[in-house]
Amino acid sequence: MREVQFVVAEGIDDPARPSGGNSYNRRVRDGLLAAGWGLRVDEVAGAWPAADPAAHARLNSLLSAAPDGATLLIDGLIASSVPEILATHTRRLRLVVLLHMPLGLITGNEDGRRAEEAALSAAAAIVTTSGWSRDRLLELYPLDPTRISVARPGVEAAPLAAGSESGQELLCVGALAEHKGQDLLLAALAELPDLSWRCRFVGPTDRDPAYVAHLIARSAESGLADRVSFAGPRSGAELAGSYAEADVLILPSRFESYGMVITEALARGIPVIAAAVGGVPEALMPARDERRPGLLLPPEDPAALAEALRRWLSEPPLRRSLRALAREVRPELSGWEETTARLALVLDGIGRQGELVSAPGRISLRRG
Repeated sequence: MREVQFVVAEGIDDPARPSGGNSYNRRVRDGLLAAGWGLRVDEVAGAWPAADPAAHARLNSLLSAAPDGATLLIDGLIASSVPEILATHTRRLRLVVLLHMPLGLITGNEDGRRAEEAALSAAAAIVTTSGWSRDRLLELYPLDPTRISVARPGVEAAPLAAGSESGQELLCVGALAEHKGQDLLLAALAELPDLSWRCRFVGPTDRDPAYVAHLIARSAESGLADRVSFAGPRSGAELAGSYAEADVLILPSRFESYGMVITEALARGIPVIAAAVGGVPEALMPARDERRPGLLLPPEDPAALAEALRRWLSEPPLRRSLRALAREVRPELSGWEETTARLALVLDGIGRQGELVSAPGRISLRRG
């Protein structure tokens, strides 16, 4: 029996904070528990990765309280910004960093990159959520490739979306934030006044209020207000309902380490139109004949996105072909059991020295 302490940012179960990272963390938490691991989840309050000294102190106290030889799985949103704390405990604890997104690629800040490199160097192992992220880490930092594993997100089986004959129900899922590129989608939609369509944006609106205000103003100025809706955060049955009503998923992101919404759409037989950034091509898996169940476009190119949407809305054969491909790849999608198994292999290998014993399936939750 193995035991692991999972350190995450506060809000992992908060329905008002839906994100790919939180969803992934919940799934592997539940998966490890189901697999018989003794699991404790510690939520650390703070505006990670830019948390204040008080949050750093809470994290340091948490690690200091862990028993010698304990295995800790730490979310990279926290770990990448606190190399000095990890260095203090690296000889005493077995530290594994779960890296959803290399922060060094986002910030472009040299100090931030040095901090992330030092933090990852202090870890016994690193788990990334895409092969693309693993490759970028090895390009950014002189890390030992044998210490970096990949555990791609799984997806839960879902019923097929019916889809409409016209294909006019467009869906964009993700926090309303500049790196998600919703402004690019609005610019593309403004070029399609002659076609029939409706677009629903689903995702938190509190990450960047100024950006959200810009999107709302832009939709009004472009005459799109009656065809565009901002639904706010949705999860569970509400999110499933949004997918069920959709014909195609649009992902215009400027940056994605993977794109879990892509596999969520494919699990329902919904094609995807997406910018070919980061791990998106990895998530939009091809069918057996190497054709993809969607369209990959140049990033930050509203004209290319407008043309792709015009084709989708105007060419019934294209819609039929992409829907058929989405349904073809649907049975090939990996479940969360595989994700958890890959992560468990890493944790098990790190924790072999000094067996940690726990009661089967024990879990406790603490918030710091």
